[in-house]
Order: sequence, then C-alpha cells, then structure tokens
Amino acid sequence: MMVQSKAARLRRAIIAWVTVALFVFPLYYWITVAFKNGRDIFNQPPKVFNFSPTVANFQEVFGVSFGLPRNEVLAGGGDFFMAPHLWSSVVIAVFSTILAVAIATLASYALSRIYFRGRHHFVNWVLSTRMMPPVAIAIPMFFIYKDLSLLDTYLGMILIHALMNLPLAVLMLKSFFDDIPTEIDESALIDGASRWKIFRRIIFPMAKGGVAATAVLCFVFSWTEFLFALTLTQTSLKTVPVVSSTFVTSVGTAWGNMAALGTAAMVPAFIFILLVQKQLVRGLTLGSLKQ
Repeated sequence: MMVQSKAARLRRAIIAWVTVALFVFPLYYWITVAFKNGRDIFNQPPKVFNFSPTVANFQEVFGVSFGLPRNEVLAGGGDFFMAPHLWSSVVIAVFSTILAVAIATLASYALSRIYFRGRHHFVNWVLSTRMMPPVAIAIPMFFIYKDLSLLDTYLGMILIHALMNLPLAVLMLKSFFDDIPTEIDESALIDGASRWKIFRRIIFPMAKGGVAATAVLCFVFSWTEFLFALTLTQTSLKTVPVVSSTFVTSVGTAWGNMAALGTAAMVPAFIFILLVQKQLVRGLTLGSLKQ
C-alpha cells in the first residue's frame, strides 16, 4: 500500500509539473523574446535558453539607457517610445478601479441588506448590462463624449472603464455580502447603530477580501480593455493595448519591441495583485465553507 501511495503521489506531482509547465512556458518564451535581438528571435530552431540577452528592445520602447551607451535615436525614445502610454494605462486602470469598487461596494451592500420592491428585477437589469457587447455602444459613446468634450481625456477613460466594470463589481460584491450573516446587522441595529455605521465598522472589514478580489478583476479588465480605448482616444492619450497595435508596420512586426512592452505591462498588474494577495485569497474563498 505504501508503494502504491508513493506511486500515486509521484503521478500527481508529474501531472502538476507538466500542467504548470504548459502554462508557464509561453509566458517564459514571450519574456525571453523581449531580451533577444532580431537574429535570435527568428532563429530556427528557436533559441529557448542559449541566446545572448540584450536590453536594446527596452531602450527603444522606454528611451532609457540602463547605464549603457545611448545614441540619438534612444535619447528621443525611438520609433516605439511607449513610456507615456504605459503611465496613462496605470492612471486609468487605478482610478477607474477605485471609482467602480467604491460605487459597487455601497450599491451591493444595499442590494444585499435592504429589501425593496423590484430588487430582484434590478439585479437582473445590472446583470443584463454586463451581457451587452461593448461594440453596441462604442459609436453612441463616441458622439456623447464628443459633445461633452471628453474625447482623449483621462476623465473620459476613467468614467467609461468604471462604467464597464461596475456591473461585474456589483454582482461580485453582492455575493460576498450575502455570505455575511444578516444576524450581525440585526444585532447592531438593536444596539442602536445606524446602517452606515454597521457597514463602515462591521460589514466592510469582514468583506475586505471580497473587495480586494473585485478590485483585482476590475484592474485587469481596465488594463486590458481595447475597444473603448481605441474609439474614445485620438492622439495624446492612448493605452498600452491600443499602442501595441502600432508595432505592426508595413515592413513587418517589431516582435522584440512588442515583447518588451508586453513584459513591462505585466509588472503593474503583478504588483497590484501582490499588494492585495492576502485579501484576494480570502475573498476568493469567502463562502466556500458555508453550509
């Protein structure tokens, strides 16, 4: 039996490592492309490990020398200078996430705790807005933004991304609040606490994990959103997904520069997830043990 148990553990370990490798290898290969020169990128067979790393792609994308000699092209940022666009994506994703989560937290608590006529239909309406394809409102939103002078502005992009993430945030947070027993609210109400005091001092601290999990998803969706960023921005303000398409030129695709930008674009998302890692794990497991 011990031999069979060890064999079973070994099989599970092999399956687990193979599964991890299948998911990690494409990411690893993409990152290595960012550190390859043009010859190594297109080498056949592909050079997975044995290549000479270079930071030239990052130099051209971000216009920094990393302590190495810097020519006039790099000093001007090169043809693919993307540092301002990366900063724009960070600003839009962070503030749209804060706005969406702040509104959704209050709305979802109200939907979870306050009973009113038509509450069920209101929840279904919120869900239906998430089902609507963004392309259906892209053109109308363009003309609305044009009349309001919101095209190519941070405020406009923050509002549209918050609006895009709001239905998902409300539905997710409502499920987290539903998992918190209503007896807690009732006991606090008997003791004379107001709804706002109950929410601020009792319920919200208990739902921090759910708020963190919702914030991560809102941030990722805003960070990777393409359609609204393409239609509602024109020249000065563009996000990373939009400017990534400019790497495909008439003479070919700048794979090294594109990989450098993609690798750098992963960093803010990873940092944000690490900052809320503890709350994220708690939020994703909240209610999993509820009978």
